[in-house]
Amino acid sequence: MTRRLAQVAKKVGVSEATVSRVLNEKPGVSDATRAAVLTALDVLGYERPTQLRGERARLVGLVLPELQNPIFPAFAEVVGGALAGQGFTPVLCTQTAGGVSEADYVDLLLEQHVSGVVFFGGLYAQGDAPHEHYDRLAERSLPTVLLNAAIDHLDFPRVSCDDAVAVEQAIGHLNQLGHRRIGMVLGPADHMPSRRKLDAARAAAAKAGLELPDECVERALFSLEGGQAATTRLLRQGVTGIVCASDPLALGAVRAVRRAGLSVPEDVSVIGYDDSAFMTCTDPPLTTVRQPIEAMGRAAVELLAGEIAGVKVTHDELLFEPELVVRGSTAPVRARS
Repeated sequence: MTRRLAQVAKKVGVSEATVSRVLNEKPGVSDATRAAVLTALDVLGYERPTQLRGERARLVGLVLPELQNPIFPAFAEVVGGALAGQGFTPVLCTQTAGGVSEADYVDLLLEQHVSGVVFFGGLYAQGDAPHEHYDRLAERSLPTVLLNAAIDHLDFPRVSCDDAVAVEQAIGHLNQLGHRRIGMVLGPADHMPSRRKLDAARAAAAKAGLELPDECVERALFSLEGGQAATTRLLRQGVTGIVCASDPLALGAVRAVRRAGLSVPEDVSVIGYDDSAFMTCTDPPLTTVRQPIEAMGRAAVELLAGEIAGVKVTHDELLFEPELVVRGSTAPVRARS
């Protein structure tokens, strides 16, 4: 107990006596100090006293699939700052291969009495993945917000980038450059944003008088290596333009084109998705579709804060408009001899 008091007092910057008064529900402590002490208990991993366990901490779980893709830390920075502005402390939960799963993180966050959870790139976007942990959040009525397309039956507030508009912009750009044989590198078949992108791509291609046959659509894990392998297969189909579902996939596509003895964009044009950090520094700089991460992140926090405060917020999906950023990885199609 003495060690716990000392650690919490040091974390908050108050005396051990103040911490003791909070834990014993004694008067003479401001609401702000009391909240800070309870939050410090949660952050340090100590259980709250029994009489205080019914209260949720002003902690918010921020659950991401990884940090290797630069879009995820960029999102975490935006949401973390917006949460701090609302008086919440973000708890970053990132998954690793063979490590703590998304479901495990949900259990841990529930044990810590968090005020809410924000997910980005989670299993809610995969139709064939397990979703029981989302049911637990719903059963507890824990405020939860999902970023980007989710399976239909999850009734949480959703903030998404408009996948259809993103693909229309990409296909339209390649069509204007004269590309007639266009390929796509998407995520797994059960990945909802990829499904939306494919449906929109086929509609956009048909409108432009183009074809998008099955052999010009490849699936891959969201990694540079996945993009490289998928693009290697697409090149055998004679594509001259490739639209990818993420920037790492696009960088893998660039590598595959070069390994095949071809050049980007002289022989093959490549378009990414996200406009994550350093895409201006690649060789060539990557043409990509920018997700409005700042606007989306702030909207997610506003929805979450409303739910935490007991305000009725919309559970309809909020769609944010992406922007095509044209750089050096796309060019007019070159006639092949």
